[in-house]
Amino acid sequence: MENNAKCTAGLLAFITVTATLGGFLFGFDTAVISGTIRLVTQQFGMGTAMEGWYVSSALLGCIAGVAISGRAGDGFGRKKVMLAAALLFALSAIGAAFSSGTISLISFRLIGGIGIGVASVVCPMYLAELAPPKMRGKLIAYYQLAITIGILVAYFSNAMVQSNAGSALTGSEWKDLLFRNESWRGMYAVGIIPALLFFILIFFIPESPRWLAMREQPEKAEAILGRINDPFTAREEIRTIRASVQEGPKAGFKEVFHQRYRKPLFIGVALAALSQFSGINAIIYYGPSILEKAGFRLGEALGGQVTIGIVNTLFTLVAIFWIEKWGRRPLLMAGIGGAIFSLVATAVLFALHVDNGWLILTPVILFIACFAFSFGPVTWVIISEIFPTSVRSSAVAISTMALWVANWLVGQFFPMMLNGTGPSITFLVFAGFSAAAFYISWKMIPETKGKSLESIHA
Repeated sequence: MENNAKCTAGLLAFITVTATLGGFLFGFDTAVISGTIRLVTQQFGMGTAMEGWYVSSALLGCIAGVAISGRAGDGFGRKKVMLAAALLFALSAIGAAFSSGTISLISFRLIGGIGIGVASVVCPMYLAELAPPKMRGKLIAYYQLAITIGILVAYFSNAMVQSNAGSALTGSEWKDLLFRNESWRGMYAVGIIPALLFFILIFFIPESPRWLAMREQPEKAEAILGRINDPFTAREEIRTIRASVQEGPKAGFKEVFHQRYRKPLFIGVALAALSQFSGINAIIYYGPSILEKAGFRLGEALGGQVTIGIVNTLFTLVAIFWIEKWGRRPLLMAGIGGAIFSLVATAVLFALHVDNGWLILTPVILFIACFAFSFGPVTWVIISEIFPTSVRSSAVAISTMALWVANWLVGQFFPMMLNGTGPSITFLVFAGFSAAAFYISWKMIPETKGKSLESIHA
């Protein structure tokens, strides 16, 4: 019995590590660009509009990836779609590192964006569909932790590559190109390793049992569930999964808009979009630019960005430890409340023309901490939980689409806002969107802690 428990725990840990590698690459690919912006824009003579396009091109790819992920996940299975995402990550990293100019660089950023979009839908959904109910929130929160670790690794690797730029030549032409002469290329090249690791590990994980049940393969689904739960629990779970699939409308994209799904769909779309309009990725993408406006030099700004990454990772652990004890709503409301305070404080400091960089960095770090234990992980948990199995893939894709559209809008227009209206007004706008998210969390979002996916009703 003890050996079976150990095997079950080991399998679940391996599945979690593999699926969360998609989150790691999601975080790495979205954050690595922050260290390249100044270098790439100078090398290719980009203005603010082109700078915005350079950043947001990957986000446009994310939108495309999300658009195809729902139907692909239902048609080919969660596992095959994750394999496709891994290949896209690897192709993007290699292509961006060795791109010959602006067009090819942006093209490979688009490809990487498609990989991010696909992974952002399929990986947390896959975890939700395999996790035991009492562990589901924690396992999906691990996905968010992986995103923050990916972001942190990108910050560290960017800082390390930048610190070696311009040093003595190695005698290797490609090494000098990547890590000495044009260091932004090396920043991208680092992502090749985790992308290949992700691709290899996916071959050793099982398919989603809920997808198998939808494809009329209950025996295979029950066998997989039996490896994760005890046999009795596995039989009961497969029974409720099949009943849920049969009771709802026929699965498909149009059925997501059925009247019975309008409330959960609104919650998923609104929460996902507002999590991005809070300004999190403005800080992730443009952190060095913001910190330079606060008085840091480029090297110091990259160091400040590493501090932000560390805080982001550490406070995600708060969600992992407490999401199954406190529940989703308390974490979400506490974190969003703290985020609103932090954003307003940042806006006030910029309005007062405070030129002490570390003083401005303090509320920015507080905002990151609050986001990391609330908006960040809980959003992924909720949108992976509130939809029935029959429409989950399409509904999660639509919600995630809203997240990436909002993300793209922030990435495209933030440089213009920062240079036009100034940082003070920009951060006040972010605070307003966060206030809207607080209201929705308070009034509409159900508590899903400890419930089976089939028993959750938004």
